[in-house]
Amino acid sequence: MRLAELSERSGVSTATIKYYLREGLLQPDHRVTATQAEYGEEHLRRLRLVRALIRIGKVPVAVAREAIAAADDPSLSHHLRLGAATRALPREPEPAEDDAATRAARGSVDALMEQLGWHGMHDEPSPALGTHVTSVAALVRLGYPCDTAHLLPYGRIAADLAVAELDPMEEQSTAAGQVEAAVVLTVPYEPVLLSLRRPAHLQESARRFGIHRPLSDGVPSGPVLSVMARARLYG
Repeated sequence: MRLAELSERSGVSTATIKYYLREGLLQPDHRVTATQAEYGEEHLRRLRLVRALIRIGKVPVAVAREAIAAADDPSLSHHLRLGAATRALPREPEPAEDDAATRAARGSVDALMEQLGWHGMHDEPSPALGTHVTSVAALVRLGYPCDTAHLLPYGRIAADLAVAELDPMEEQSTAAGQVEAAVVLTVPYEPVLLSLRRPAHLQESARRFGIHRPLSDGVPSGPVLSVMARARLYG
């Protein structure tokens, strides 16, 4: 296909495509003549990956270039090539290890990894693990329960979710397609997951307590309770 068709099919302007070519984010075109070039399906797939990294993942161009280079590196294992793109995504700063809350959180998280059988996490450090420690440390400071027993249900749900997410990723026929899927499943699907928690809480609350059952603290029941509960509990 010509540049105009690639632009139309991808939704990326011709100027941006040329910029990606100059920056090494897109593989070189196939020259037909000195003034004409052709592009294939691999260019369309790569454009989707670049856009997933830059537009959805908010990754700087230089970082996206490194992630794509790693994903294309045949000397790396398939596992590392898939992880290269997701590791490039923005993340929280590493937790401060000299903080008491962080040390307590680290102990809970290490025990959680052991119970889940997620061995080797420290042999292959994950930025996501540091983010998890930071999140648990925040709970420690607030005085909320966050020991291993409280974290274990979340870990088990995450393990099931990983299977559900990697199955469609593995169905992609090319390595580039799998890397793109890894980015998409990491970035835009995270808010989908989190946004489902509130209606799930609302549904479970209705199942347990019912919208017509009076509460002991004098809050009215019925439709008024439903509106107030939504405002108070779920924003």
